[in-house]
Amino acid sequence: MSEPLIRLHKLCKIYGQAGATQNSDEPNSAQVIALDNIDLEISAGEYLAIIGPSGSGKSTLLQMLGLLDRPSRGEYWFDASNTATMSSNELSDLRSRRIGFIFQSFNLLNNSTAQYNVELPLIYAGISGRRERAQQLLSKVGLAPRLDHLPGQLSGGQQQRVAVARALANHPAVIFADEPTGNLNQESAHEIMQILADLHKQGLTLVVVTHDPQIAAQARRVITIVDGKIQSDTLTAQHAPPAQAADAAPNPELVAASLREAFTQLENPRSSEWGIAFENFAMAIKSLGANKRRTALSALGILIGVASVITMMALGQGARQSIADELTRLGSNLLTIRSGNNKIILHGGRRSNPLSLADSNALNDLREVGVPLTRVEASVSGSVQTSRGAIKATSKVQGVTSEYPKLYAANPTLGKFFSREDDQSRRRVCVLGQTVFRTLFSDNENPVGSEIKINHLSFLVLGVLPSKGSSAFGDRDDIIAVPLQTAMHRLLGKTQVDQIAVEVARYEDIPLAMDSIEGLLRRRHGLGPSKENDFTLRNMADIQETLSSTTKTMTVLLGLIASISLLVGGIGIMNIMLVSVKERTREIGLRKALGAKNRHLLMQFLIEAVIISMLGGSAGVLLGVGASLGITATLGWLVIIPPAAVLGSLFFSTAIGVIFGFWPARQASELSPMEALRYQ
Repeated sequence: MSEPLIRLHKLCKIYGQAGATQNSDEPNSAQVIALDNIDLEISAGEYLAIIGPSGSGKSTLLQMLGLLDRPSRGEYWFDASNTATMSSNELSDLRSRRIGFIFQSFNLLNNSTAQYNVELPLIYAGISGRRERAQQLLSKVGLAPRLDHLPGQLSGGQQQRVAVARALANHPAVIFADEPTGNLNQESAHEIMQILADLHKQGLTLVVVTHDPQIAAQARRVITIVDGKIQSDTLTAQHAPPAQAADAAPNPELVAASLREAFTQLENPRSSEWGIAFENFAMAIKSLGANKRRTALSALGILIGVASVITMMALGQGARQSIADELTRLGSNLLTIRSGNNKIILHGGRRSNPLSLADSNALNDLREVGVPLTRVEASVSGSVQTSRGAIKATSKVQGVTSEYPKLYAANPTLGKFFSREDDQSRRRVCVLGQTVFRTLFSDNENPVGSEIKINHLSFLVLGVLPSKGSSAFGDRDDIIAVPLQTAMHRLLGKTQVDQIAVEVARYEDIPLAMDSIEGLLRRRHGLGPSKENDFTLRNMADIQETLSSTTKTMTVLLGLIASISLLVGGIGIMNIMLVSVKERTREIGLRKALGAKNRHLLMQFLIEAVIISMLGGSAGVLLGVGASLGITATLGWLVIIPPAAVLGSLFFSTAIGVIFGFWPARQASELSPMEALRYQ
């Protein structure tokens, strides 16, 4: 005698406080016994009807048989395999390959076509050729013209036909039908039962739960359930004689051969997990597309966060570059020596002005002993009165050498700079800053070759300096550059210089140059070991590094503050996904009933969260770039959009989708199929 397809032994299902425990022999008062010690065998090819009053446990028994729920006690053997030892994923695999379901309430995906609903179990089984298979089955149940119709566009009978076609999709060994005609009119009910009868004649095992005695009479065998127990197990009248029963029941070996032949008809029994991942992606897109407004609102938090991060980073990078550009104009390898020392003044000492042209010449001679200096320039400055005709103004004059343009990147935009000979002969020539030029001359006037008065002395204008802009110390374009000797002896009456600028050959040589300069000046000024310097030596590279570091810190701080909105956006996605899981609980139960494994549902909902994050991140990048360019256009600030910020924002927005979408996705994947299907 062949092994039965299904065998139940002492199977119980108890709902309540200890309902799920295997060791509970006696239920307490808070427990409800849905099934009580059920012993049942179903052979391959049988047609079985389960009847009984409402609440008797027949639907619960069907759910146990269909592996939608686990028993509290007892054994369930399917095709000689003990289902109690199977994991949830193994049970899903068994449902997808050997079991078909026809639900009373149809349980179709409302936002999917009839064809896609039939394809669904084939997707989770990883079987190829699903579109052709779905079209073939829908044609078989008379729905060939309705392939692309949504469930809402079909009648009740047509929806149940879709459910029948879906149940047949994977060539199952057995079909479980729960009140398949309960929501249908008489004509539709007759058509559905005729389809099921024809399937049974082809060798399919059929188990039907029904209240209708006429439908039960069509089965070969009828089981009556009362209060969770099998009250009777009989053959129907037309199958009562043993000989007829034997003729009516299909040969189990022929049934098994038919099933094997059905599976060999499939070109490729299993596709890769990548194929299922692609289907999950398509399902996620379809689900998000069905709720466009909610999807957009979910992505809004990520959008704002990414846009804020990019804008803040662009502003910070622009500020750093602006500072670097300004200091580059001053010379990144430039050392400045000024008269006096603040430490001496703070301790009550007298401020001195010891720097002289001789000091400058001595520093210039350091190059001959191997100190890597390229240029040395002494300078003086002071306030002067300027005039041209009736126009009078107060400006700052700087007495500099011919090395000034090379040291400070200040080649004239008009005319030329004065020469070394002009300095040595104390000629009264000058080069104007942009502010002085605009004050004394009109916009379309060429000042080169004109004369202006500085402290009532006539000076020939040789050129106009490039714009340096304003700073916290004032307008740096409000200057007049004149030869150093002319400024000292003809304008300001100074015998000492205010500042000496030294350019070092390479950035790496700055420490050596500073030590050499300090040692030389201390010797020249007669400073003993215990004496403080009477001059101040500054390194522009140090200033640049300090300002750059400060700006970088501020950029990171602004970026972190902006990132808080990314966190808020992630929490918003998590909340929306939790709501989505609640709303789609029955869909989750249906997918599990049709063979979806935990990882498939986890992947589907996780993909949805990631897509929302990526949509928000991509839109945020566009908004952030647009906002940065808008700031430049309206305020004139320099902004630099670092590629790392764009790529980093996209990466972190995707990571947020994974992190905050994982919990809702995990909740969806761990739902029990039957509990999810019961959810209202």
